[in-house]
Amino acid sequence: MRITPRRLAVGMSLWFPNLFSGIRVRRFSHDWTRATVELHVNPLTRNYVKTAFGGSMSAMTDPYFFMLVMHQLGKDYVVWDTRGEIEFVKPGRGVLTAEFVVTREQADELRRRAHGGTQVREWFETVITDRQGDVVARVRREVYVREKKRVTQSRRNQAA
Repeated sequence: MRITPRRLAVGMSLWFPNLFSGIRVRRFSHDWTRATVELHVNPLTRNYVKTAFGGSMSAMTDPYFFMLVMHQLGKDYVVWDTRGEIEFVKPGRGVLTAEFVVTREQADELRRRAHGGTQVREWFETVITDRQGDVVARVRREVYVREKKRVTQSRRNQAA
């Protein structure tokens, strides 16, 4: 069964770590350039002072940049989420939203830079906002990309 953006969004929302953390994947775009994720702050996802737990906000941003890159680049590339940084700006309450964007141009540039097996690390940024549109946190995620060794070897063997 082929994974579609809709199936992945539903599957990620039902995945236990997200389901029980109040994280809902609202959508992946049909071309894998965008994802929208929400965190519902409730008694299970808030901290001692009844605002969004920082770990929940970090979890809501964890895999989405690497997933967008992975689906755009295809099966010939190794793609990992390697590091993350989060700056908390104000207390988060209610429903928080993060929008992830990896343009076709960015994916093409990563493909070009990773050609031949070069290891590439690229930072992506987003913000987490509340219902009023106020920034609750700024997030950076580093994504690692490398062309798979079998692809690089195959090209070398064909050139020889």
